[in-house]
Amino acid sequence: MAGKRLAIVDDKPGVTRDRALAPSNLGGLDLHLIDTAGFDKGAAGSLTARMAEQTKTAIKDADVCLFVIDAREGLTTGDEIVADALRRSGKPVILAANKSEGKTHRTFEADSLSLGFGEPIAMSAEHGIGLAELIGVLTPFAEDDQDTDQSELAEHAEETELAEPVVRPLRLAIVGRPNVGKSSLLNRLIGEERALTSPEAGTTRDAVLAEWRWGEREIVMHDTAGLRRKSRISEKLEQMSTRATLHAVRFADCVILVMDAKEALEKQDLAIADLIAREGRAIVLVANKWDAVQNPQLARKELRERTDRLLPQIAGAPIIGLSALTGEATDRLMPAVVEVDRLWNTRVPTAALNRFLEDALARHAPPAVRGRRIRIRYMTQAKARPPTFVVFGNQLTALPEDYLRYLANGIRTTFGLTGTPVRILLRSSINPYKE
Repeated sequence: MAGKRLAIVDDKPGVTRDRALAPSNLGGLDLHLIDTAGFDKGAAGSLTARMAEQTKTAIKDADVCLFVIDAREGLTTGDEIVADALRRSGKPVILAANKSEGKTHRTFEADSLSLGFGEPIAMSAEHGIGLAELIGVLTPFAEDDQDTDQSELAEHAEETELAEPVVRPLRLAIVGRPNVGKSSLLNRLIGEERALTSPEAGTTRDAVLAEWRWGEREIVMHDTAGLRRKSRISEKLEQMSTRATLHAVRFADCVILVMDAKEALEKQDLAIADLIAREGRAIVLVANKWDAVQNPQLARKELRERTDRLLPQIAGAPIIGLSALTGEATDRLMPAVVEVDRLWNTRVPTAALNRFLEDALARHAPPAVRGRRIRIRYMTQAKARPPTFVVFGNQLTALPEDYLRYLANGIRTTFGLTGTPVRILLRSSINPYKE
């Protein structure tokens, strides 16, 4: 229905745990899809019970519910439980029998009528069968919403004309090792249990999308599955979760790297931070479970020193010590995110950039190559997001890596570009006498 691969799919039951949201246009109908976990009963407070609560929340938020049953298995006790919850919700229900590729699977239709939702639509999600019929059933609901939207647009047309241009939502991803509190932080920020949490690692499998507003800024946030070292990933499901996490990083403008305050900047934390920098994303470092730290002032100082030493490519990145569980210091996080996003979008005037370059060359000139000095003529900014600069001169391909780091660190310090990667591209002049 979304037209692209958004959710992790596997033959193993219980893969989906959180609500997955996605905008879609199906046959001209604008839809807001909510995929949910399987509806199973469990002990109060258990992961299964909380998954069921997530599904109930989705039903409450929906205008129409698409109730999917398995045509091959026929009706099950689980289907009866879902049907009972849907009847009590009072929401319109469309019954769909998935995996209906062959006529041999039509024997379930008589039984399915007992659910009270009418004749099911025979579908195959894998092969795209039944979508045309589904569009026909959904169209009346979309027309009702469109009439309401049109009246609201007419009422506020004059206000819309006078409104300021819409600012693009800030795309944010939360990443880190397993069980460091990523989902707890998401829930704390948006003020609801949008993502399931558990003491055991690996609760989050697919990237969880949440849209919310912080002050005047629209935020689109992805909570992600924990990233382990590649050598430890063996199961197919975890491989798919890892791919979803990497996609969320590439989708983001800014990435929050969550670490355990007592084990911050472990080898895997450094690998994840390096990945974020290589992808060119702004970064904010979060030391979660800060309330368990014995000497916060000393710990913060040591964390700052280790970060700048071990991660020079993001030197000066904000470090926020907080507790997602208690809410301590979480109010400091979003101002830091908005600030690094501003720096990520920064454009430095060419005149100021070349004054910096002149000073940098005077302090530390480029080395000579085969007796000839490398000449750097000027520098300009090619783009932002992340700040990318182009250096023009002669023999630049021979410029050592440490000299490029010297220039990048100088730019970062001079123009205050902390918490964002700085990229430098080289453009050598062409020698007209060279054959």
